[in-house]
Amino acid sequence: MKALALLSGGLDSTLAVKVAQEAGAEVEAINFPIPFLQSPDQNGIGNAANAAKQLNIKLHYHICGDDYLQMIGNPAHGYGKRMNPCLDCRIYTFKVAAQKMAEIGASFLISGEVLDQRPNSQRSDALDITSRDAGLKGLVLRPLSAQLLRPTIPEEEGWINRSRLLGIKGRGRNDQIQLAAKYGITNYPSPAGGCLLTNQEYSLKVKDLLEHNINLTMNTIHLLRIGRHLRLSPEVKIIVGKDQPENEALKKMAAPEHILLELADFAGPITMVIGTSEQDTLRLAAAITAGFGSQVPADSEIKVNVSGAVNKALYVKPLSREAIRNYFIYAV
Repeated sequence: MKALALLSGGLDSTLAVKVAQEAGAEVEAINFPIPFLQSPDQNGIGNAANAAKQLNIKLHYHICGDDYLQMIGNPAHGYGKRMNPCLDCRIYTFKVAAQKMAEIGASFLISGEVLDQRPNSQRSDALDITSRDAGLKGLVLRPLSAQLLRPTIPEEEGWINRSRLLGIKGRGRNDQIQLAAKYGITNYPSPAGGCLLTNQEYSLKVKDLLEHNINLTMNTIHLLRIGRHLRLSPEVKIIVGKDQPENEALKKMAAPEHILLELADFAGPITMVIGTSEQDTLRLAAAITAGFGSQVPADSEIKVNVSGAVNKALYVKPLSREAIRNYFIYAV
């Protein structure tokens, strides 16, 4: 029987496919390049493609779009320790996978989840909720932990040999590493990195957007990766570049309604102002920009060029780093 596997390209999902193949399944895979992975350039695509090549299976992709971001903003099952809606994220991918299963004629889904590896989304009850809410009750096979879980329909119907499945549990990786060596799987990514929504600083920036009724879009979430984020008022936020590549990125990502600030006579950051063109707020943003400048005299008024939705020059004294600290969205 054909199965569809969720394939991130990590060790667990790769091994889950291999174990299922050894137990008799014909497998295709699907990968979800999500915008919150630590590696923004590939979003996991490269890892999944490499794994699919090693496993000799066909790989499909589903790009997570606005519907995915809406789920992030209002998850039915809530968040974890940070702004990570792990359970709802998993349900989302399972629902999409169910549609792909119908397209390719797959009878069940394979997941690399390991029982109790993650406290919120991989408890036994959470695994049941994920399958149920995705409309796949009894049809999600987790080969790495199957011996510790209730038999699924593929096992009960004899589509796959349950005795060839495993009973791995917990957060350790020794069993997986030994299994990879057994199968000759050597080229797999380390477990470092992961989802940015579990990162405290990034998570607080997402929370700030939602608390101020700003929709999550691909543009707004990609901006969260760049620069220092400060809130000047409920209506106004600024992003201050940390280096030249970030300055250039802010220029490229600026929308017509955004305002950009840049020191006229000193090296320093580009600052993006989001939410206002009000004079006093722009002056505060300009003073913060000057405060991050290089070799800017502390007690002198310096010129800050304003461009974008507003074009003019402001003359301000730089704000001290201690004073600037009060405006950060996250602790510094």
